[in-house]
Amino acid sequence: MHPIGPDGRMALSDHLRELRARILKIALVIITGLVVALFFFDQLFDLISGPYLSAQEALQEAGADGATTAGTTSGAGGGILLYLKLCGLAAVIGTAPIWLYQIWAFILPGLHAKERVWSRIFAVIAGPLFLIGIGLGYVTLPKGLEVLIGFTPAGLTNLVDFNDYITFFTRTLLVFGIAFEIPVFVVLLNLAGVVTGKGLGSHRPWIIVGVFIFAAVATPSADPFTMTAMAVPMIVLFGVSEVICRFNDRRRAKRGVNAGLDPDQMSEI
Repeated sequence: MHPIGPDGRMALSDHLRELRARILKIALVIITGLVVALFFFDQLFDLISGPYLSAQEALQEAGADGATTAGTTSGAGGGILLYLKLCGLAAVIGTAPIWLYQIWAFILPGLHAKERVWSRIFAVIAGPLFLIGIGLGYVTLPKGLEVLIGFTPAGLTNLVDFNDYITFFTRTLLVFGIAFEIPVFVVLLNLAGVVTGKGLGSHRPWIIVGVFIFAAVATPSADPFTMTAMAVPMIVLFGVSEVICRFNDRRRAKRGVNAGLDPDQMSEI
C-alpha cells in the first residue's frame, strides 16, 4: 500500500522507503531465478550455443578448413563465471514480468488517469514487439556469426571464448529487440505533439535510408542478410506508426484541439 496523504501526495521519505522495498524484491526475485536457472544449465547452454554451432557447421560444409573450433573458456574461474553469466542472463529474462511490474507499480501512482491508460496500451504493444525482435535476432545470428568467423585467414584457428560469446549474443539480441521498439516511441512522440503523421510522410525516403544505415551499424556482422532482416520489419513498423500518427492527427483536428492558434500563441492548456 502507498502511504498517500489526504492531499494525494507521498512524502519523500515514503517514496524512498517504497523504492528500497521494491529494489529488494527485484534483487530477491532475480537471485531466486539464478538459483533455479542453475538446474537447467545444460538446456540453457544448448540454447545459447545453437547459433554458434549452426555457423560452425555451415563453415565446415563450405570447406573452410581451420576456420573455427569448439568454444573455449580461459582461467581457473572461467567455468564458474560461465555458469553465473549464463544463468544470470536467464534469470533476468525469465523474471522480467515480475521486476518490470515492480518498476511499473512504483511509477503508476504518479501518473494521471489518461497517462495510465496510454502507458498500459504501450506496455502491451512494446512487450511482444521486443520479444519478436529478439526472436528475429536469434534466427539471423547464425548467418552473422558465419560471416564474422569466415573472415579468419586460412591456416589460423579462431578460438571463441564462450564468456565473450555470451556478451556478443546478448548485445546482438538486445539491439534487435530495442530496434523494434523505435516505432512505439515515434507514436509516443506524436501523442506528445512532437511529430506529426504528415511530417513523417514527407521525410519517409530519408527515414528508410536512415533505417538501413542504422541496421548496417547496429548488426554486428554487417552482412546484407542480417541488415535486411532488421531493416525491412522496422520499415514496415514505421509505416504502421505513420498510419497511427495520421489517424491521431485527424482525430485531434476533429476535436479542434488548439485549432486556429498561431505557432507562437500559448494554448489554453
